[in-house]
Amino acid sequence: MENTVAKGPVMLYTEQTPNPEALKYVTNRLLHRGIADFKDKDLAAQWSPMAHSLMELPYVKSVYFNNNYITITKEMNYEWADIMLRLKEFIKDYLEKGGEVIREGFAEFWDKYLAEQNAVQFAGEEGEIARRVKELIDTYVKPAVEMDGGNIEFKAFEKGRVYVTMQGSCSGCPSSTVTLKAGIEGMLKRMVPEVTEVIQEME
Repeated sequence: MENTVAKGPVMLYTEQTPNPEALKYVTNRLLHRGIADFKDKDLAAQWSPMAHSLMELPYVKSVYFNNNYITITKEMNYEWADIMLRLKEFIKDYLEKGGEVIREGFAEFWDKYLAEQNAVQFAGEEGEIARRVKELIDTYVKPAVEMDGGNIEFKAFEKGRVYVTMQGSCSGCPSSTVTLKAGIEGMLKRMVPEVTEVIQEME
């Protein structure tokens, strides 16, 4: 069954995200198992020919893959009305020609990168709290954020403060600050009394 999908036409539709600068392009293909976030052209050049090709376009700021969709964040000085269909055609054409999405080995590289970022966090007496916080974010917050074409990563826990980074459509989204403060911070404070606030780190 899978082969027929892979060889058939690429179906593509767009979904709005809470971030006016980001749009989610959903396909009928598995593009990349898991998450790949490219805010940086050099990283894209190294690991994702598709993200790199997209970022060569003057109106594409960042590219985020998660399973079967791509969230594209545009440059502020362009309107979606002018570029939405162009991007749709570009993605469809790229995939139908069998273009490479993400190079082999990226998942290992990304896991290692995240592990290095987090390694320090789970040591010492605050390590246990950090572990609980990360688990809550992964279980309750991530799935909801992914529905909106984004992602949240736990970065650190320090003296009551939880540091997170937002990816995909949530990166730089005006409403993500509200979500962070009203939703995530409230939940974590209730479930982990040691938490005093949640802070979004910029990557």
